[in-house]
Amino acid sequence: MPKRLVYLDNAATTPVRPEVLEAMLPYLGRDAFGNPSSAHRFGRAARAGLEEAKRTIAEALGAEPGQVIFTSGGTEADNLAVIGCALAARERGGPFRVAVSAIEHKAVLAAAHAVARLGGEEIVLPVDACGAVLEDALAAALDRGVAVVSVMWVNNEVGVVQPVAGLAARCGAAGVPFHVDGVQAFGKIPVSLAQVDCTLLTISGHKIGAPKGIGALIVRDRHAVEAIIHGGGQQFGIRPGTENVPGIIGLGRAVELAAREQADFARRVAALRDELERRVLAAVPDAVVNAAQAVRAPHVSNVSLPGTDSEALLMHLDLAGIACSSGSACSTGAVEPSHVLTAMGVPRELGVAALRFSLGRDTTAEDVEATVAVLPRIVEKVRALSAVLHR
Repeated sequence: MPKRLVYLDNAATTPVRPEVLEAMLPYLGRDAFGNPSSAHRFGRAARAGLEEAKRTIAEALGAEPGQVIFTSGGTEADNLAVIGCALAARERGGPFRVAVSAIEHKAVLAAAHAVARLGGEEIVLPVDACGAVLEDALAAALDRGVAVVSVMWVNNEVGVVQPVAGLAARCGAAGVPFHVDGVQAFGKIPVSLAQVDCTLLTISGHKIGAPKGIGALIVRDRHAVEAIIHGGGQQFGIRPGTENVPGIIGLGRAVELAAREQADFARRVAALRDELERRVLAAVPDAVVNAAQAVRAPHVSNVSLPGTDSEALLMHLDLAGIACSSGSACSTGAVEPSHVLTAMGVPRELGVAALRFSLGRDTTAEDVEATVAVLPRIVEKVRALSAVLHR
């Protein structure tokens, strides 16, 4: 067994915080287990907790409580935003067409593909070498007419921060709903709908210390989106079904803590990330930090190690007790460069050799030290094996 286990995959998921678990427990036991749609005292207790969580989340985001629509997570929220807006536009006789950036999470890209399979059209907006959406491409899409534009606030693989305030303003001027996937942004950088006038915003619980299986879509215009799940009248019919009350309570507490701690988290984690990158570049001089010149969130570092492949690196790092990832944790299989790095123009040989280190609230200087201590030896071993396999 490794002497020290290091977890640097916080962009994939985070452990449930003790404060979050404590807040959830009454809603898992006999105190407030009722259906929040029931009129009796058990249901009223569950409803009261749900409404309090809704107020907490709305306040943290600069939204209204009635705009918070709970989902099973970020993927469902993204699908509801993209497909729901397309369906609503088609119902009104508008364009059955969506525009998404080339570096979106697969949840958004797959939702755009689904619109195309339903007879609509998807426009993929290219990005520059720093991962920023090309505004001329956005302008062309708006001129054609789209049901929704979806651009993520912080990219999950390289940490690039998009200028979403400006993009939202352009979409607003064109009368087009703008969806922001804020899953990797909230708790890491300042997130406020008072500054970013988007129509829809996605957040996810398990990225900020809440359980998996709970998220939310902030819907600031109910007419902009149509339900993609059908059932009862819960949540204005936008996302019907009995609400996951324990998960919602956990999400509310996690959002409260993440908002309160964001500035301190960002300062501490950015310093650790910068030290990790400095040490990696010193130990492996030909390493490349992807999107290094871009505005980045503090918790993500994407590093290419030439002459290696990411799957072999991950295997050896895991054996050494270091957990990280090779881009998006939602995809596995053959070693291919991520769609994000490809869209940014990163050469294939660097794309297949990329690792994503993502830091969290529990990451320490000792974790950075342990990682840098084993990485050069692992890179040397993987390079030697690659040379044998490809000679």
